[in-house]
Amino acid sequence: MSIRTYLFIAISLCFLTQWPVTQSWIAWDREAIAHGEIWRILTGNFTHTNWPHMLMNSLALSIITFIFRRHFSARRYTALIVFISVIIGIGIFATDIQWYAGLSGVLHGLFAWGAVRDIRTQTKGGWLLLAGLILKIGWEQYYGGAASSAALIGARVAIEAHLIGVVSGLVAGYTQRQEQARTRQRHIPK
Repeated sequence: MSIRTYLFIAISLCFLTQWPVTQSWIAWDREAIAHGEIWRILTGNFTHTNWPHMLMNSLALSIITFIFRRHFSARRYTALIVFISVIIGIGIFATDIQWYAGLSGVLHGLFAWGAVRDIRTQTKGGWLLLAGLILKIGWEQYYGGAASSAALIGARVAIEAHLIGVVSGLVAGYTQRQEQARTRQRHIPK
């Protein structure tokens, strides 16, 4: 599947999940999850607080996908997005967040994963991308989310989801790295 097709499908899904009737069934909602609606652990990442939020995250998904396109196949990228989404959905339980919607935690995770892949493949700038991301996350954890972003999305920026996303992206990048090394060792003639 081409990158354009993949992004068209992914952004179309985000568009469909933005409609109020759909959003009310899929947003991450602590109380609803506690009452058995466990799909929200995954799906809360795919709806947004408003249309500008959805458009901003869709643009970021397009950019991140384009930057790191050489590191994935459609199947691997989908698995990565699901993995990061589930980790964020579970991780939010360790916070005070009661309701969450947005792809930004996943985007931070994808960026972290891509930076690790760039480092692994010795792509120029990988370490710089990772350092910039770590500085951004550190800044957010200390000072909070950007007021301009909060105004745009009509909600507090979920910096906790950003942090959980980065950690899960780093874990995925490292795990994939280890898995690939083991696979290469098995194929080395003895």
